[in-house]
Amino acid sequence: MRRDGRGSGGGRFGGSRPGLAVGQGQAEQEGGGKQASGKWHRARREAGRNRSVTEPDGSYFPIVLDIRVRILSLRPPFHFPVQLRIQFALTQLEATHGIRILFACESGSRAWGFPSPDSDYDVRFIYSHPADWYLTLEEGPDTLSFPVDDELDLGGWELRKTLKLLRGSNAALFEWLQSPVVYREAAGFRAALGPLLPVCWNPRAGLHHYLGQLRRGVEEDLTGEQVRLKRLFYALRATLAARWIQQRPTEVPPMEFRPLRELLPTELTGTVDELLARKATADEKTTVPRPALLVAYLQQEYAAGQVARATLPVPRHPEPTLALDAVFRAWLQPQP
Repeated sequence: MRRDGRGSGGGRFGGSRPGLAVGQGQAEQEGGGKQASGKWHRARREAGRNRSVTEPDGSYFPIVLDIRVRILSLRPPFHFPVQLRIQFALTQLEATHGIRILFACESGSRAWGFPSPDSDYDVRFIYSHPADWYLTLEEGPDTLSFPVDDELDLGGWELRKTLKLLRGSNAALFEWLQSPVVYREAAGFRAALGPLLPVCWNPRAGLHHYLGQLRRGVEEDLTGEQVRLKRLFYALRATLAARWIQQRPTEVPPMEFRPLRELLPTELTGTVDELLARKATADEKTTVPRPALLVAYLQQEYAAGQVARATLPVPRHPEPTLALDAVFRAWLQPQP
């Protein structure tokens, strides 16, 4: 069985029967047919007593709306493609918390462009509540976070918090809005924010963010004789984003690694290409001998960034609060 849960056969999830029957067929071939069949029917009966969601093809498949268990946490003999699990999770979040997800994307190495085969899925989202949720003296929680399992992690920010972070030039948010992997988007949401991104961008705040990521690399993660390949690329990406800001302070650095890679010194491109090829086939815990020249480059760039941070010009833009308020009002979830 492949990691993404697709098997052979003609069912919607890769098997001869729809849904969970994929795992059932496998277990029967291995001599566990009765046990798998029992699990299948118990799951169907139990799910049938709970809420249902619509599958992509328009048919109904009953699931239990509990993000930590049931469908989202089923293991062999039950296999679901991760993309479907993500959609189930997002739908469940909306139903459970009474929210509307305006935007959901991939935020980790799978969006950056250097995943390992076992890299998890870091799903990040922006959501809104019904208008009356905001009409209270006490502010409610503005974050939702659900690490489902080792493969799937979900976390999101409420709309008002998101817009405040955008006003403060939160670098992570600028990355989300550039993600090449979008799982869900309300029509026109990113387009509404687009004109405000350059107005809210503060290169000094962005440089501070990426130097903070790089600091962990040069002072902690990359000091031994063997270093984790994953941490090496985290530090390298932060280095190149910091370099981008120093050279092009009015431009938000790209989320993806490919355009950042063009800033590498020529003498390091061969080493980085070899490490990229290795990471594409290695697991997340793989270590490599510390590449001395590359780590020295990271250290030099960290020192240069510290100097630049104090002198980097901050462009003057119109105060964005009124424009952000207009976006906030426009995207509040309508009252039921």
